[in-house]
Amino acid sequence: MLRTLALFALTLTAPLAQAKRIPDLEFKDLAGHTEKLSSLQGSIAVISFWATWCAPCREELPRLSHLSRDYTPKGVHFLAISADSSKDKPKIEPFLHQQNLALEVWLGASIDTLDRLNLGNALPATIILDENGEIIGRIEGEAQPADITSRLDWLLNHRQGASPEPLTKHLQKGM
Repeated sequence: MLRTLALFALTLTAPLAQAKRIPDLEFKDLAGHTEKLSSLQGSIAVISFWATWCAPCREELPRLSHLSRDYTPKGVHFLAISADSSKDKPKIEPFLHQQNLALEVWLGASIDTLDRLNLGNALPATIILDENGEIIGRIEGEAQPADITSRLDWLLNHRQGASPEPLTKHLQKGM
């Protein structure tokens, strides 16, 4: 009996041992202040990597902004981290205002950032973090609402039911 309980306990902790925390990468907010991904720990977070020149990103961000209005009151943090080059940075704030996006925005993502997060090498790309800073979902390509809501609802419902797929890939359109 004791051996059975020990094996059962081991199977419960094995997935936790394999879970990997997000690297504590640094970015800048729109005011130029340094921000770290570790500041998101303690809340569920949706992080989208995008750029103003990326057509699928321009389609995805308004959907994420709409989802943020529904999920922010539930304690979910939404963040868009731009991969725009320094020459394109002046386009960011006008784009945000024109689209009336309700998202916090940081700057300084790159292909290296995507690589470190195992997100492929194309934009847009999205990760979903649990409250411990562990990546529970990656979306390569344009995220659809169900890609986000299925993972958020699972986390908000205390991980009841089958866990969502860890990776979703959508073919890039027009990038």
